[in-house]
Amino acid sequence: MKKLGLGVLGLGEGRSIISAGMQSPLWEVTALCDLNEDLCRQRCAEFGLKRYTTSMDELLADPNVDVVGIYTPDQLHAQHVVRALSAGKHVVCTKPFLDNLKHAKSVLDAAARSGKRVMVGQSSRHFAPFARQREHFQSGVFGDLITVEAYYHADHRWFLKKPWAKLDSFRWLYGCISHPGDLLRWYLPDVDEVMGYSLLSPNGRELGLVHPDTFHFVVKAKSGLIGRVSGAYSGPVVPTTRDSNMSCILRAAKGASQADYFDLRYAWKIEHQSVLETFEDRDDYFFRFGGHSHHAGEYQNYLEYFARCVESGETPRPDVSEGIVTVAMMQAMEESSQTGRPVRVADVLVRHGLGDLAG
Repeated sequence: MKKLGLGVLGLGEGRSIISAGMQSPLWEVTALCDLNEDLCRQRCAEFGLKRYTTSMDELLADPNVDVVGIYTPDQLHAQHVVRALSAGKHVVCTKPFLDNLKHAKSVLDAAARSGKRVMVGQSSRHFAPFARQREHFQSGVFGDLITVEAYYHADHRWFLKKPWAKLDSFRWLYGCISHPGDLLRWYLPDVDEVMGYSLLSPNGRELGLVHPDTFHFVVKAKSGLIGRVSGAYSGPVVPTTRDSNMSCILRAAKGASQADYFDLRYAWKIEHQSVLETFEDRDDYFFRFGGHSHHAGEYQNYLEYFARCVESGETPRPDVSEGIVTVAMMQAMEESSQTGRPVRVADVLVRHGLGDLAG
């Protein structure tokens, strides 16, 4: 198949996607774009590239760019997605797809008008343990699902060095709960109601955060199944020898499984059989630089999945609609933590003129 030309917008968070595109046989990184020209030069030197611009208009006008990868601050995603689609480009946008639903309808309408493919870069779906867990569950060996637990705990105090991380527009709820929230919706796509609590930790307050950094939520699906999502982001984590920091646990009628981010582990049990699978031999593929803070292998996996979807005409997942409903679930979580009451996801969608997605 013909290589797709990738234009990367936002070169701080976009570092992993550049690496992914450079090492994939299905992609050619054709242009880089960031307002910070020094960062543009730095990324070009790092990856042996020559073309960059500080103008998004120039990037969008480039005929060699088939797909725009959007890795800008969360609050800019909506406008950047709409602009890229309006320019006739396919779009890959990092999570969170949106940081609220204010502009969701304009994004949905732009996608429909353009006829172009849009995928939310929920990278965890393409990380070896989670992909293996999904494949294993879909084989049917575990039987009917009973409940899902997904969590992501990380000491992200280093992230707060980014000036925009301390703005009122930045929320850990969207920036990080989007990982376990998406894993939960992978198995419970019909989440109906959420209930939970959040707080701003002493560490977060001292570091200048505006919004909470610690979360625990329970969800109920229309099917009656229940699940749990949690996260904490401004303090130390349990050693990886004991806990993975990010995990997805499935409990089903005939067995259970747990996929772990760190140490690339996947454990499962069916009746009297207990198995631990590891993918540690792929550590160098998934984590190429910056320790485990950059996971370019996942990005390469989802870029190649997206390329195959574009080639075949298949809708990549999560697509625009699925991405927006996940944001609605997180917005319902935020409202529940503020009111102390359960919030229905459908009610949030309807209030934003997105009732068609409520089903």
